[in-house]
Amino acid sequence: MVKMSLKLYCDLMSQPSRTLYILLKAIKCDFEPKYVDLRKGEHYSEEFTTQVNRMQRVPVIDHNGFFLTESVAIVKYLAREKIIPESLYPMDSKQQARVDEFLEWHHIGLRLHCSMYFRVKHMDPILFGRKTTEKQLAAYEGRMLQALDDFDKKWLGQGTEFIVGNSVTVADLFAATELEQPRMAGYDPKEHYPAIATWAKKVQAHFNPHYDEAHVILNKIVKKQQSAKL
Repeated sequence: MVKMSLKLYCDLMSQPSRTLYILLKAIKCDFEPKYVDLRKGEHYSEEFTTQVNRMQRVPVIDHNGFFLTESVAIVKYLAREKIIPESLYPMDSKQQARVDEFLEWHHIGLRLHCSMYFRVKHMDPILFGRKTTEKQLAAYEGRMLQALDDFDKKWLGQGTEFIVGNSVTVADLFAATELEQPRMAGYDPKEHYPAIATWAKKVQAHFNPHYDEAHVILNKIVKKQQSAKL
């Protein structure tokens, strides 16, 4: 029997990279992390572009020589390969459809707005020396807050413990890692939405110690920023 080889190309500053890293650690999958430093532009290198991902993004997996990009596609593939357990990505058609329903919404409904707020407020000044006007930043923040309101009321406000029923799934992990990102731009959703705070604590506990491990760098950045304001 050929031993399974799984490599994960990732940067733990990337939300979907953290999701897959935490997930694979939590299920005790024997995989090799291949770190790609986005801040140094390693994803734009010729080697990465030609040999790993022509779209120049992470995460990417190499499963026995089969390269696959896009985090949701990766999760679905690994579930079909029986690597991700049914408890986290259900095989029941209707339960799986509910998880997929959230993942379809998540990319534009939540991720886009949280990511853009983080990018224009935190990353653009660092990478490009580009500052957003107060009016522009307020517009990005407004769209993020609307997305958080929708997540809070329309996904967590359904009378269940988690996004899909009363058991944690990959949907919860995707959302939780996403909501960590605005913290580096000075906004923590958990401080403003009690239901999100309660839910996030349960997701974190379910995936620890790997959840905390994947957020070490992020938490250091947040702590440094908070200390600088004192």
